[in-house]
Amino acid sequence: MKKLLNTLYVTSEDSYLALDGENIVVLNGKTEIGRLPLHNLEGIVSFGYRGTSPALMGACVERNISLCYLTPQGKFLARISGRTKGNVILRQQQYVSSRDDTVSLGIAKNCILGKVYNARWVLERGIRDHSFQIDTDKVKKASSYLKKTLECIRNCQTKDQLRGYEGEAASVYFGVFDQLILQQKKDFIFTGRNKRPPKDNVNALLSFVYTMLSNSITSALETVGLDPYVGYLHTDRPGRASLSLDLIEELRAVLADRFVLSLINKKIISGKNFSKKENGAVLMDDELRKRLLIEWQNRKKETITHPFLKEKIEWGMVPYAQAMLLARYLRGDLDGYPVFLWK
Repeated sequence: MKKLLNTLYVTSEDSYLALDGENIVVLNGKTEIGRLPLHNLEGIVSFGYRGTSPALMGACVERNISLCYLTPQGKFLARISGRTKGNVILRQQQYVSSRDDTVSLGIAKNCILGKVYNARWVLERGIRDHSFQIDTDKVKKASSYLKKTLECIRNCQTKDQLRGYEGEAASVYFGVFDQLILQQKKDFIFTGRNKRPPKDNVNALLSFVYTMLSNSITSALETVGLDPYVGYLHTDRPGRASLSLDLIEELRAVLADRFVLSLINKKIISGKNFSKKENGAVLMDDELRKRLLIEWQNRKKETITHPFLKEKIEWGMVPYAQAMLLARYLRGDLDGYPVFLWK
């Protein structure tokens, strides 16, 4: 159970939510494991299947407290909202801002600033921790390029410019990514990013983890009432969660890429669970996918101090924190969208 920005997150999948007077009570079986006054809350998010008492549902609707249900893996299931509280108003603000060139470019720039900043610090961590195992001059050169790119991004005037800087930075970052693979080099060869389909084991891992992270971000956006399909940098396209693709940028390197590297370097996985089709596509077997899901859930339970909120939260809560911060900005509660900056 975690309270974050006036939203209660109940992460235990066995918890049942009930009402006692003016309080929400979190129960595991008949044991009370948490209690919080309703008047302190704007929303409740439950990662479980056991459900909520009708009395609590009614109290939340009456007080305009949103109730959102996700699977234990973070997939969005449903939301209950009050009659007047502003899902609609928030989404209207989102739609207006997406058509405002200045606001839209500002949000997009922040997302890509976060992407490049965090990618650079993944490289810097590699230099600091493994200087005797990597080509430090090569990695330092890439890090220096990313640092200069940050200033270019801050000063760019159009989304086309922004996309250009993003593409160049990603190429430089992935150009030295193989240096961070310290173990099992024969099984995990990386010569560059490829997808649809991935052509090597590392890219197969990256694509799979990016998909899991994207699903978490989509659920987070749904949870706070934003439309995942209306983005700022990624253009709207039927069936594509464009806003999720915007927000994933700042978290790719720090959450997904570092996770993949740790799986390889700690030898949690091996090359035996991959196979290659005739068209060159690399596939993972069921055993590996199961292992990845278990390790991903474990990683999401690790705690960090959020750089903007200055609160200790689980990694799995970071997408929800970022979604709430974006919603706060769109409502006018913040002067800008505080991108997630890791170091």
